[in-house]
Amino acid sequence: MLIAQLSVASEDVDRPRLPETPTAETDQDALEEFACDRSNLPWVIFRAAHRATHATALPARARAVLAALARTVDANRPYAAIFARRELLTGRAMQSMRTFYRSLDDLEAADLIVRQPQKRHGDAGLFGRAYLHLTEKATFVLGFVERQMTADNASATTRDSANTQAALSLSRPSATVADGAIYKDLDPKIQKRQSGTVPGDLTRLLNLGFHEFLIFKLMREAKLHSKILSDVVEATWEHLRKAERPINYLRTLLRSPVDFGHQIRVKQASAERARREHLDAIEIEQTLARCADQIFIDIAGQRQIIIGEGGASMTVHNSSESAARLAAGNWKPAFVAALNAGRIRLAKVEDQEAFAARRRDRLGPSTGSGRSALKLVPSRVLTPEIHNRLAQMKQLLRNAEGKGGRYS
Repeated sequence: MLIAQLSVASEDVDRPRLPETPTAETDQDALEEFACDRSNLPWVIFRAAHRATHATALPARARAVLAALARTVDANRPYAAIFARRELLTGRAMQSMRTFYRSLDDLEAADLIVRQPQKRHGDAGLFGRAYLHLTEKATFVLGFVERQMTADNASATTRDSANTQAALSLSRPSATVADGAIYKDLDPKIQKRQSGTVPGDLTRLLNLGFHEFLIFKLMREAKLHSKILSDVVEATWEHLRKAERPINYLRTLLRSPVDFGHQIRVKQASAERARREHLDAIEIEQTLARCADQIFIDIAGQRQIIIGEGGASMTVHNSSESAARLAAGNWKPAFVAALNAGRIRLAKVEDQEAFAARRRDRLGPSTGSGRSALKLVPSRVLTPEIHNRLAQMKQLLRNAEGKGGRYS
């Protein structure tokens, strides 16, 4: 019947239910839910963690982190680095990451820990860990060392601490400067990075509608085609600046098999040769201007050379010839080269007299020809004034006769 309910008819009193016996699986689940950390800590570590949790001078969050550090540090080497991840320390201290960093600030302000600056991993340039170290004050508070033993055996027991403090004595890296060995490799010559400004020989492309980033991209494309963009622009600039679509034209030139570097080298060599010839011509003219109206003689004493007014003409007297010869053609470089090499020198009065005597000896009276020998005045020397006057007379005679060639 519907009215025969337990709460109405009280049948639960008349017919009680049997109690349910819990199974073994249920007991095991209950034990696992309320299980705690079963790690068996040494007495030194347990005492250090106990002292850390009862350091009343520290905030509660700092005491929790100090206890976590006391459980993590090596009791035999309390001054060594603490090899523990942040997740492990925050889990043992039961704190969030932000609270964990605030706790580290509190411990550092209390001179209980030292935070080592973050370093880089070798040549990879990646950030490494920033290890924590307990100070001497913290090791004494936690009971890892005794104050008397630290004072007496400082050289033996604190060797690791000395090395650590020497490493920590470096200044902390700036927030805007890379730390470690990475900034040692920031050399623009070896870094594969884009330059800040366009090279000077490529700035003229900006007037043709090229953007700076496009120029950098074209430099990379030229490198892929084994070319240099500066050489291509220099060799084809006259055609490039007249092109209707200079960007497309330049990219076509980059894909072409033409060696523009060779063209640039040939053009530079030609310009250098022309420059040297121009400088040599200036030096020759200056040398002849200094040698004008002077008499020179070769080192053998067989020829006497007279430079005309302004260095425009050169007359050569040979000791075996009775008549002088007027130099023709491009005689100036040869004269300057002989003068610089020391094959000819400025004639003195003694040299001129010796040359005149040598000519008289060679051009004496002939016995078989029947011609009269050239009579020379023994004491007469051909001066530059006489030479210039003779040159003017010869020029007048050439103009009158209408003949070229040489007058002798």
